[in-house]
Amino acid sequence: MVEIIASSQEAIDLENKYGAHNYHPLPVVLSKGEGVYVWDVEGKKYYDFLSAYSAVNQGHCHPKIVGAMMNQAKTLTLTSRAFYNDVLGKYEKYMSEYFGFDKILPMNTGAEAVETAIKLCRKWAYEVKGIPENEAQIIVCENNFHGRTTTIISFSNDEVARKNFGPYTAGFEKIEYNNLVALQHALENTENVAGFLVEPIQGEAGVYVPSEGYLAQAKELCAKHNVLFIADEVQTGIARTGQLLAVNHENVNPDILILGKALSGGAYPVSAVLANDSVMNVIKPGQHGSTFGGNPIAAAVAIAALEVVNEEALAENAEYLGQLFRKELSSFAETNDLVKMVRGKGLLNAILINDTEDSSTAWDICMKLRDNGLLAKPTHGNIIRFAPPLVMNEEQLLDCVSIIKKTIEEF
Repeated sequence: MVEIIASSQEAIDLENKYGAHNYHPLPVVLSKGEGVYVWDVEGKKYYDFLSAYSAVNQGHCHPKIVGAMMNQAKTLTLTSRAFYNDVLGKYEKYMSEYFGFDKILPMNTGAEAVETAIKLCRKWAYEVKGIPENEAQIIVCENNFHGRTTTIISFSNDEVARKNFGPYTAGFEKIEYNNLVALQHALENTENVAGFLVEPIQGEAGVYVPSEGYLAQAKELCAKHNVLFIADEVQTGIARTGQLLAVNHENVNPDILILGKALSGGAYPVSAVLANDSVMNVIKPGQHGSTFGGNPIAAAVAIAALEVVNEEALAENAEYLGQLFRKELSSFAETNDLVKMVRGKGLLNAILINDTEDSSTAWDICMKLRDNGLLAKPTHGNIIRFAPPLVMNEEQLLDCVSIIKKTIEEF
């Protein structure tokens, strides 16, 4: 019989004893969520300002999404792809039309989708572009975060994620992010380039927003050199940045689009890779797959999650509230020496704390924010990322701004 958790400390102790120590969570134990709020075991209420790393864009336990999941779970949960099911085709059509691509390859997690995109890019390179087999190179950016599989950490420069996990996978050329000269040099001087894999905004690196025009010009350079432009929108997609996709800010159509996280509204692991037939048709039966990829629950949940984005105008809300958030905190930063900079797009934002990366100041601020009823988490030591659910309203946002200001002033 599973025991009832009586206190937050009991839950933390159980995780520490029986779970692998591969995360360092903020010490708060959540037991309930609704909309923009979460509650801990003791019943204290918080604003969620992380949204499970932008997976819960539609808010916690959205009734439409949960309803779709429950209805499908009572009917048919899994067939594998050994057989057809009556939901997947509808989902694939819906996704393809929603995002403007010929085809979708369904997977479960963001890292799986990135791995899928890498395989797809390489196969296209050998069979369509004519690169000699096993010689394809994919250009990536420094300070990227695309997941933690062995292939992906091979081109990461986060030593915590990389150290003692080698040998690493070859085939990747790393350049500086937001540097078109570096991209052009790599395209012109690296042999056998197949693709350019990029986050439209580097979220894990501290919400690093590139210069205006970077993505559009990068896409043009890729097209000129017959190289696939691969957009990793796992964190930035699904209305988070004030547009349906972050690349939409510059009217860029990626050759391969990677989605995950909020594709399910945080209710179920769902990810996808989208591309047109000229790329996607290189994949043949038996060459890639997943037992759970494209399962009926995932398909039903994702359709509902995307309908919510449209019905509740979440992209427009993220754009409006994001501008308000940055305006309020930028004004505050002018009068407070602890906040060095505020940056972001839509409701994906960060503040840079005026301290060194190895200091505990950002962590200490997040602990105090927790005490004051708002949950956020540092990234890269001295940066605090703020990403609330997109269903937040103006009154709630301004309340959160007040909490953030008050908390920082206490330091």
